[in-house]
Amino acid sequence: MNFNKILKAIFGDKSTRDMKLIQPYVEKVKAAYPEIKALSNDELRAKTKEIQQYVQDAGKEQREKIAELRATIEATPLEEREAIFNQIDKLDKEALDNYEKALDEVMPVAFSIVKDTARRFSENEETIVTATDFDRELAADPSKDFITIDGDKAIYHNHWTAGGNDLKWEMVHYDVQIFGGTVLHQGKIAEMATGEGKTLVATLPVFLNALTGNGVHVVTVNDYLAKRDSEWMGPLYMFNGLSVDCIDKHQPNSPARRKAYQADITFGTNNEFGFDYLRDNMAVSPADLVQRQHNYAIVDEVDSVLIDDARTPLIISGPVPKGDVQMFEEFQPLVQSLYEVQRKQATELLSEARHKLAEAQKNANNKETFQKLQEEGFLALYRSFKALPKNKALIKYLSEEGIKAGMLKTEEYYMANNNREMPKAIEPLYFVTDEKMNSCDLTDKGTAWLANQVKDDQLFVLPDITTELSALEKDAESFAKDTFTQSHIQRRMELNKEIELIQERRWHCAFFGVSGSDERTASLLRQLFLVDHQLTEQLTPMKWELLHQ
Repeated sequence: MNFNKILKAIFGDKSTRDMKLIQPYVEKVKAAYPEIKALSNDELRAKTKEIQQYVQDAGKEQREKIAELRATIEATPLEEREAIFNQIDKLDKEALDNYEKALDEVMPVAFSIVKDTARRFSENEETIVTATDFDRELAADPSKDFITIDGDKAIYHNHWTAGGNDLKWEMVHYDVQIFGGTVLHQGKIAEMATGEGKTLVATLPVFLNALTGNGVHVVTVNDYLAKRDSEWMGPLYMFNGLSVDCIDKHQPNSPARRKAYQADITFGTNNEFGFDYLRDNMAVSPADLVQRQHNYAIVDEVDSVLIDDARTPLIISGPVPKGDVQMFEEFQPLVQSLYEVQRKQATELLSEARHKLAEAQKNANNKETFQKLQEEGFLALYRSFKALPKNKALIKYLSEEGIKAGMLKTEEYYMANNNREMPKAIEPLYFVTDEKMNSCDLTDKGTAWLANQVKDDQLFVLPDITTELSALEKDAESFAKDTFTQSHIQRRMELNKEIELIQERRWHCAFFGVSGSDERTASLLRQLFLVDHQLTEQLTPMKWELLHQ
């Protein structure tokens, strides 16, 4: 047992410690669940309204005071408004703290409600409740096929259309998903593999935080997932009286999108949320805003949003203007010409391979000739493959029986002993393509061809730094021996020293309250300028740089 294992055995790892912190919350949910399970459908919905009212009452006092303060802003002089805004910020923080405490208190009941709603949907074809105005509004929408109204009853079905497919609800939250829901509510990242039900896990904290009425955002990576998840998970929330919408279904800056942001739970893509935020920053009046104050959000596949799509800010920022030097435009025709040269070569190599392999079959009785032709044929084929692996004619030929296997055998030979023989295989090529590494490397033949095209034989030759430095040192020694240069350098050093002494005296005079004259300094600076001018005429830029160093 190594040291890390010993420490883990004594103190446990981070995962174990985190689980110990979360487990009490899971146990509270499990303890509250039997009582929720025993409720009727109408009692379950009434319980949701009860805890929703309790949560919203927690910040009611602060919200009323904030509304009163905002009403006085317009009549308050500008210089006195800052104090009001500071007071509003303080009250807003108090309200959020009260909401957080209330949510922690009702979390076991809220999670149990979501879990049992999922259970009732999975076990029953129809879940019948007393119809409310909200139910009738849902039933009037043709896209909401999960609900029908029959007199004073609302019938919630356990199958509906989501993402263009008819889905039947068959999911119920396990303890591990309650664990994940608790983690997300606490503002932490939950890592789940595909198929572990992260969409179902998200329903727990989404439902809980939507009880405040301040809105919840569920952020996805593409519009299909945003629309599908809003339609798939929506009935779970709407059964308990929470409104659900998706911003990707509506045009930007439209009344429908503004209404979507006013829903208790709003689905959408990270791009649309981001662009709406940017558009709101350019709004000229509050009426033009679509988003409301941000409250709580869950980001699905946060790694994709923050890493894979991190180029979005670059796209938003607009195109980069062209500079004076455009190397791409300069070298792109050369690269295109090089590609055409190799494409022709790859075609010739493929033709050679076909011919030699066909000749090998004709000489199958002559073992020596057969083997020689086959080796040459598969080598030509392998070279054609390394030249242009996406060549359609090559792909078609490789599909013939025994051809690809023979080429792979040739590849194994040249790749043996750490690619020792590979230079022989790729020698005729201008560049080598590696599909596995998504790379393309120039060969010596390719660099020579490009250098010849631009008439520069040193195009791919790196300078010897040691030789260059040695030449500079010799150059410095040669100009330092020059009598003219030495005398001027000496004069320059003397002037600088005298200027420093004068500046030091001036500092002392200023310290003791005595004014000094700048005439002597000005005279010396003029002399120094003259010396520098004379040196500049004698020295090359390289020598001048060395002098200052």
